[in-house]
Amino acid sequence: MTGPVFESRRTRSLVLVTVVLLGLLIVIPMLVGAYTNWLWFGEVCYRNVWSTVLITRVVLFFAVGLLVSGALFLAMALAYRSRPVFVPPSPSNRGLEQYRNEVLKRRRMLTIAIPLVFGFFAGIAGQTNWDVVQLFLRGGSFGTDDPQFGHDIGFYVFDLPFYEFLLNWAFIAVVLALPVNLATHYLFGGLRVARKSVVLSWPARFQLAVLAGTLILLKAVAYWLDRYALVSSSRKEPTFTGAGYTDIHAVLPAKLIMAAIAVVCAIAFVGAIVAHDFRIPALATALLVLSSILVGGVWPLLMEQFSVRPNAADVERPYIERNIAATRDAYGIGSDTVEYEPYSGVGTRPPREVPADVTTIANTRLLDPAVLSRTFTQQQQLKNFYSFPSNLDIDRYEIDGELRDYIVGARELSPHSLTGNQTDWINRHTVYTHGDGFVAAPANRVNAAVRSATGDTASSDSGYPIYTVSDIASQGTGRQIIPVDQPRIYYGEVISSASPDYAIVGTAGTEGPREYDTDATKYTYTGAGGVPIGNWFNRLAFATQYTERNILFSRAIGPESKIIFHRDPQVRVEKVAPWLTTDRNSYPAVVDGRIVWIVDAYTTLPQYPYSKRSTLEEAGVDPVTGRSLPRDEIGYARNSVKATVDAYDGTVTLYQVDDNDPVLEAWMSVFPGTVQPEDAVSDSLRAHFRYPEDLFRTQRELLAKYHVNDPREFFTNNAFWSVPSDPTVDANRHQPPFYVLVGDQETAEPSFRLASAMVGFNREFLSAYLSAHSDPDDYGRITVLQLPTDTLTQGPQQIQNSMISDTRVASERTLLERSNRIQYGNLLTLPIADGGVLYVEPLYTERISTTVDGSTFPQLSRVLVSFREPGTGGVRIGYAPTLAEALDQVFGTGTGAAATAPGGDARTAPPTEAPAPPPDVPAPAAPPAEIPPVAEMPAESAAEMAAALEDLRAAQQRGDNAAFGAALDRLLAAVEGYVEAGN
Repeated sequence: MTGPVFESRRTRSLVLVTVVLLGLLIVIPMLVGAYTNWLWFGEVCYRNVWSTVLITRVVLFFAVGLLVSGALFLAMALAYRSRPVFVPPSPSNRGLEQYRNEVLKRRRMLTIAIPLVFGFFAGIAGQTNWDVVQLFLRGGSFGTDDPQFGHDIGFYVFDLPFYEFLLNWAFIAVVLALPVNLATHYLFGGLRVARKSVVLSWPARFQLAVLAGTLILLKAVAYWLDRYALVSSSRKEPTFTGAGYTDIHAVLPAKLIMAAIAVVCAIAFVGAIVAHDFRIPALATALLVLSSILVGGVWPLLMEQFSVRPNAADVERPYIERNIAATRDAYGIGSDTVEYEPYSGVGTRPPREVPADVTTIANTRLLDPAVLSRTFTQQQQLKNFYSFPSNLDIDRYEIDGELRDYIVGARELSPHSLTGNQTDWINRHTVYTHGDGFVAAPANRVNAAVRSATGDTASSDSGYPIYTVSDIASQGTGRQIIPVDQPRIYYGEVISSASPDYAIVGTAGTEGPREYDTDATKYTYTGAGGVPIGNWFNRLAFATQYTERNILFSRAIGPESKIIFHRDPQVRVEKVAPWLTTDRNSYPAVVDGRIVWIVDAYTTLPQYPYSKRSTLEEAGVDPVTGRSLPRDEIGYARNSVKATVDAYDGTVTLYQVDDNDPVLEAWMSVFPGTVQPEDAVSDSLRAHFRYPEDLFRTQRELLAKYHVNDPREFFTNNAFWSVPSDPTVDANRHQPPFYVLVGDQETAEPSFRLASAMVGFNREFLSAYLSAHSDPDDYGRITVLQLPTDTLTQGPQQIQNSMISDTRVASERTLLERSNRIQYGNLLTLPIADGGVLYVEPLYTERISTTVDGSTFPQLSRVLVSFREPGTGGVRIGYAPTLAEALDQVFGTGTGAAATAPGGDARTAPPTEAPAPPPDVPAPAAPPAEIPPVAEMPAESAAEMAAALEDLRAAQQRGDNAAFGAALDRLLAAVEGYVEAGN
């Protein structure tokens, strides 16, 4: 007996050790992660967020876990305790004896282990709903009642999700307890199968009846709550969202009927305990199932088909009105924020006579932030390990009292660009720790126009941004146009792109500075950011966190060292405010001499009564299947919070910018002190707030439908708009909105806006123009210019086709493509000429190189403009090296004078240069030196030359190549005739 016993104990020991080791492998990383997070939240001074979320999760874990495990334990324990003392032998139950004996040997362990396992996983799932619980506890009212049940919107947003949460877990607990109780009774004889009949002991009948009755009663409660879910019904989508005629007149009564039947069914199960007859509850259950099919399914279907569809426009009218009002309210696109103005689409005045147009033309953006990242990197990189984000940003600055928009980017450290020994752990994490400087370029001009059509060396230094740099080298020199006191960047989008994302900074004992600053200097971080890592316990924790032994043994880490991690601005905001949804495009700004990242954040709700569900994300496409990827849908969104992240010390600050958002008020009550009030926003910071892109994308898609007021017109889709396809990059995607600095129609002062064109429903003609204001005085106001429904003003896609098919553009493109790659920039749509629409598009070229060193990069080579002629309705196309020349081709000489000419520096704009001939027509040859002034010529020769010059100017203004060539030949012939005559 010794041998088997010894082997059994040895096996048990091995199993125990294995289980303990596996447990440690799971628990230790969790504990380490919790500890490092606790340290990080302490660093950013948001530890109350960490503790509130953790406590809520822990309480929910135990509450849900105890509910499920307790239900299972009671179901098993009661079934076992009420088992029959004697189970008569039966051929059908003979096999159970062996299982019963095995279970009895481990009864206590199984009675505890099975409920604990189910309870553990239930707790893990339940604790994810911490936000539902907190909103229920802290949520208030919206001050608006739903039109169907008369409840405040807060009931649907804050209360109903919590009630559904409780109901779901009670349902799960009973659903799990019922089969466990049944199986236990069957195993221990409370339920026997004898001669094709089922025999139940009285305790088994009682327990099973109570569990089944409870389950049906919970279903009755579910039917009752389902009534309120109808206000967010998707039955009528895509026509509209919310309860429709069928929902109110068929589904709603059906829910009440089925709830009543479920209550009767639950009572029948309780009655079966006394009557000792399960036929009554069985019939009640059958009635419930039948009614759910007939009353809950067939009846609404018949009403929809034969009563609603033939008269849909009339019977659905009040419900469409509810959908329109709720959607506008949920997404902030109601009459209090959106202003509609009629717009003809045809210009009535020359732009040079409209003060606002002069401002618009002077600030017309020619630099595309989505194109010029490699140009910035190559010309402002300084070192191989510096880089800029793949998409630069646009912001405005007031320089010498004048507001201008700039293409901006932070020169960040790029971990992916480190090569050779730079990638060694010491260098990667303790030497190359930060970026250097803020780089900006005026968005409306380049250093010089590209005159060559072949991209030869004569134009190799033309067509590039004019940079203003605020970095370490320019500190104290007086050269900074945008002054920056601390140009070092420890937190950013690029610097955090590699994994693992951390840097170790601070002094290491007696060693001097070790962080790379410039070729001549080293630096030691002195900011408030970072978690102390000088003690051995913290070193061990982070060594475990990153599975990196160097953190534990490296001499580069001293008593004053700190570790900086979570360096992505968006990630930092999401961690300190897990209840917010962040915009995907954070951008750097210089505020009071500090480089900060500004992150737009939204309060969102998955549902809002009668509101159209949308998304803050663009639809992604699976690269393998080509199908659209699912997106998280929302029914409510407000840009109620602006967050800043200091690029040097990582300080995260949340600012309230909407004091009429009940959702934000609830979260501020959950986490008091985390969001600063609106009056804490400084004027210098507010001057850099932009209307967020993700929200604007969502709003423009909704405004395409929800600008319609009349429900009948809404139902027919006749007045709907569409978001235009991207004419320059990918026609399968929507054209991205664009930031512009335009002239205000009333004051002619520059106004910074986020804008987008809108085309007709399934048409390409322009229907509307949306612009969201970003200026502090009227931030958030959306202006919609509505064109007549029968307009023939071309939309972005049509204009793009017209411009690239122009003979001048097509012929020069053929020449350019021999040695260049061509890329079109963002196509801007600008209201101009008191009713007209001007399209402006930059064309970039990049020399084709056989090397892969990245030595070539985009340069602005040409500018295309288009404008609809007021009289004929035709389209004029301008194509030239500069905006001024292109505008003069379209509007005539003088309009281009308002455009900002190339050259100058980032502070001052140069004077406008004189217009030049179109790029595909050779410039007139210089007259021979011996030709005297016109005043000294014979009258006949002077008249001929003057007439030829006048024709030349007129052809240039019209962009007529043939006429330009004929006039040029006439001028040369006149000159040659004069010379040959010997005069």
